[in-house]
Amino acid sequence: MRSIWNGAISFGLVSIPIKLVNATQNRSISFRQIHTEDGGRIRYRKVCELEDREVGQAEIGKGYEDADGTIVPITDEDLSHLPLPTARTIEIVAFVPADRIDPLQMDAAYYLAAGGAQAAKPYTLLREALKRSQKVAIAKYALRGRERLGMLRVVDDAIAMHGLLWPDEVRAPEGVAPDTPVTVNDKELDLADALMDTLGEIELEELHDEYREALEEVVAAKVSGEAPPETPEPARSGKVLDLMAALEKSVRAAKESRGEEPADSGEPAKTSEAEVRTLPQRKSARAAPKQTSGKKSAAGGKTAAKKTASSASSASSASSTSSTSSARKSTSKSAQGAKKSTAKSTAKTTAKTTAARKPAAKKTASRKRSA
Repeated sequence: MRSIWNGAISFGLVSIPIKLVNATQNRSISFRQIHTEDGGRIRYRKVCELEDREVGQAEIGKGYEDADGTIVPITDEDLSHLPLPTARTIEIVAFVPADRIDPLQMDAAYYLAAGGAQAAKPYTLLREALKRSQKVAIAKYALRGRERLGMLRVVDDAIAMHGLLWPDEVRAPEGVAPDTPVTVNDKELDLADALMDTLGEIELEELHDEYREALEEVVAAKVSGEAPPETPEPARSGKVLDLMAALEKSVRAAKESRGEEPADSGEPAKTSEAEVRTLPQRKSARAAPKQTSGKKSAAGGKTAAKKTASSASSASSASSTSSTSSARKSTSKSAQGAKKSTAKSTAKTTAKTTAARKPAAKKTASRKRSA
């Protein structure tokens, strides 16, 4: 690989000669501008405004335009006298954990190659020190007319350097996040987690530029005089207004794409158009009163107050009769298995109880007659 910059790494008092090599390459397909009428190339020519003629690259230099429009020539010799130690040096200034570097600061990537046999030992020393410390080196260097910030880290057995933007070159995300208050519930988060788990991980080496491949097919067809390939119809997707339904459909689609059987939730995903049902009105207790277990009143056409009083009297009479009958039955059973003295005592107690309840029974009968 061809080096684009030669210099040295300054590691304290240790100097490591290195060569800077591009670590990435642009694989995108580029086009030329042409004249649509005859297919002729459209070229940009560098013309001197004062002489109105085209000039070659050897005649072109650098110049700084002042505020009043004056052009001040700047030569390579002028730049070589910059009062910076980083003019031809990558000066390491600190070692920090890798998670301290914000990915927003990442810029171009380079490989640092050892500059000769004498650089092998210090180069390996720095590489192994970075490995053992599990940190990255922060450095300053000058490239293409400006001082830059860089991060050195180990990639396999090589040292790589990522150009970093200066902290004041990264804009704050003000006004980017939605200002509308939104609440995300636990069920939505659970579905989002399920979608993330279903999509899972992937080896980055498996990813490729499908757009570039499709563009290459079109170009190849044009070169061979064939018709360009037909554009496949995009998959139709309904407009989903409900976030929960969209998440559920996404989980099912992700599982189907991986050949997994989606779990049957038992109910179809609900959309935002909810079905409204009217709840049945509850019946009032006064509209349909329950009938008591006592005897029906003979005077059915009388007022509700009299019916209520009659029902209460019947219930009281039935309760008294039931209690008396139960007491007699229990007394009779216990008298059969007990001694005679116990039977006499129980009979006396029963007689007293019955005599005490007779007035209540007479009052009940009197109320019935009056009714």
